Amino acid sequence: MPTENLPRQIVGAAIVDSLTHPTQLLAARRTAPEQFAGMWEFPGGKVEVGESDIDALHRELLEELGVEVALGAEIIGPLPGGWALNERAVMRVWLAELVIGEPRPLQDHDLLSWVPLTGSTELADLAWIPADRPIVDALLTQTRQAGRVGH
Repeated sequence: MPTENLPRQIVGAAIVDSLTHPTQLLAARRTAPEQFAGMWEFPGGKVEVGESDIDALHRELLEELGVEVALGAEIIGPLPGGWALNERAVMRVWLAELVIGEPRPLQDHDLLSWVPLTGSTELADLAWIPADRPIVDALLTQTRQAGRVGH
């Protein structure tokens, strides 16, 4: 089957305190698998067969954090499917803002933290999963550019 050779599609959310003027990002600390336990990531997960990327992201955020979000712009990656996670998976990431619920680490995470996007090295200092680090850098660039456009 030709789909066996396609990379697995993963979706993630860069949850910020405001889509119009983001100042903080919600980071999630993983509990598994072992090589990523204790590292930080964007919450999200796998797109299931027959599910759109957007539907998968909403489902994953409800399952993992107990929240519903409004989606903003996608953080465009260098590949057609987004950002390379490994040789078998790619991830698309969208900016998102909470609309219902208070985030809680329900699945796959043991800690959530609101981290400043500017004026601090806290975001850069977190031990991010290596594949997520370039997405963090792109997020910072995108939010800085958006901030200049809005003023």
